[in-house]
Amino acid sequence: MKILILCTGNSCRSQMAQGFLQSFDKNLNVFSAGTEASGKLNDKAVAVMKEIGIDISHHTSDSVEKYLNDEWDYVITVCGGANEVCPAFTGKVKNSLHIGFDDPSHTIGSKEYIMSEFYRVRDEIKEAFTKFYTENIK
Repeated sequence: MKILILCTGNSCRSQMAQGFLQSFDKNLNVFSAGTEASGKLNDKAVAVMKEIGIDISHHTSDSVEKYLNDEWDYVITVCGGANEVCPAFTGKVKNSLHIGFDDPSHTIGSKEYIMSEFYRVRDEIKEAFTKFYTENIK
């Protein structure tokens, strides 16, 4: 099974979702990409995932262009806020889904508040992708 998770920057939400799916089932081929890939992972996303035993530090931040010629069982967009435009994927896709989340990397405030948003979004991603995995793959 091949799954692609898309967002804009491919540094945070899509990376966490990829990490969760890979932790649920090592036999899944899970990738993530962005329409405006930043080229690096968000340090706070890496840290909050590491705290629960999932290492995403080896992931790469890739442009969606890299995957347009591949065939996918699922392509899932994870962008959230009304000010974000979810990427459209023009490749060969059996199932397209949208599971949206706020982008914690845009949070403004104290260090504690910013981290609380990373924890909140991480936990929301875990819950949503656990449900997706249980209902569609397991």
